[in-house]
Amino acid sequence: MLSTIGLIFSLSLLIVLTIRGMNLLIAAPVCALIVAITGNLDLIPAEGVSVDYVSSYMAGFSAFIQSWFFMFLLGSIFGKLMEDSGAAESVARWIIGRLGSKYAAFATVIACAVLTYGGVSLFVVAFTAFPIALGLFKQANLPRRFIPATLAFGSVTFTMTSAGSPEIQNWIPIEFLGTSPYAEWEVSLVVAIFMALFGFWWLRRMLNKAVAAGEQFEVRDTDPPEISRNLPNPILSLIPLAMVLGTTFFLHDDYGSAALIVALLAGCLATWAINVRFLPSPGMALSAGAIGALIAIGNTAAVVGFGSVAKVSPAFDIAVQFVTSIPGNELIGAAIAVSIIAALTGSASGGQSIALPVLAPQYLELGVDPEALHRVVAISSGALDSLPHNGYVVTTIRAICGETHRDAYAPLGALTVVIPVIGTVLAICLLLVF
Repeated sequence: MLSTIGLIFSLSLLIVLTIRGMNLLIAAPVCALIVAITGNLDLIPAEGVSVDYVSSYMAGFSAFIQSWFFMFLLGSIFGKLMEDSGAAESVARWIIGRLGSKYAAFATVIACAVLTYGGVSLFVVAFTAFPIALGLFKQANLPRRFIPATLAFGSVTFTMTSAGSPEIQNWIPIEFLGTSPYAEWEVSLVVAIFMALFGFWWLRRMLNKAVAAGEQFEVRDTDPPEISRNLPNPILSLIPLAMVLGTTFFLHDDYGSAALIVALLAGCLATWAINVRFLPSPGMALSAGAIGALIAIGNTAAVVGFGSVAKVSPAFDIAVQFVTSIPGNELIGAAIAVSIIAALTGSASGGQSIALPVLAPQYLELGVDPEALHRVVAISSGALDSLPHNGYVVTTIRAICGETHRDAYAPLGALTVVIPVIGTVLAICLLLVF
């Protein structure tokens, strides 16, 4: 009982501290310590101790850095090179000139959606698209606190969990259900169109309301300086983005996530080669990109470490057993189980990886359609995972966009939590009716 109270309290505390802007390298270990103490876990490694706080936390922390360091590093450098060379601003001005300033947010969402569905990692999409989004919002004079929501909406909603998506959230169920990435593509298409249209409408409504209240783009000292010189050719500036997308697409099947390293390196080299004469200080761009990557991956790894401690607590096992044994319709039960576990771990893939080994054999034995289960699990995993403590949310809001949760999370939560929840309900209704 005490372990359950500790887990709920520590998760709530982590969310509150995150919203209040506390450094996650302090907040996450402290909240994980509460989980360990209330769960009666040993605090430090010792002979004969199989599970302890320090080892569990650092296992999650270091494993995330080991898996993602090069992607974060190259992604951050790529974004910085695009920013400092003026390539991002050139593309932004070109888009605004053809679509008009009122479509700045729309253009940002579409850019993220194309990159995500093309196989580029969600974190890397944020690094890559932010400089262009910043330029678009600046040209359109839109409040910059909506940039994180715009980036996230294009990445983690109607693209990440849709049929055919190369993102891991659409591929994990294949291992347990024997399906394909195109499982229930008809239902997936309807849900994706709904989420896109409803999300666009809601985003536009929130932006219009903010602008009507007097909000506008605010220039900061940390922004790249105004470029009075000539900007790179916008079409040529799109080539590095196309290389990232194309390289990922062609190498993904053979090399998996490692294809991102090659793709981002290709993007960095292409940006350098095409726009080197527009780079005022290449060395400083590399240095700033590397520092940004360390901050981003450190914040995210801190939250992953919390999830690792939570997963070895007695309360977590109780929670998993409870949510995976919910009576009633199996599709509804699966959606609830995956969503709750994703919320606890702050990870869509974590929600699937923990729930599916328990649910899949049980539901398949009962005759549940594996394709229907695949799609429900995929869509539902992308809902409550986007609570304030989620690693991607923290990285996008703080490290990449330089915003605070207090200013930026409300629109992001509306688009990445509420809309996917509604999308999950719609998917279940369609599958049950048809």
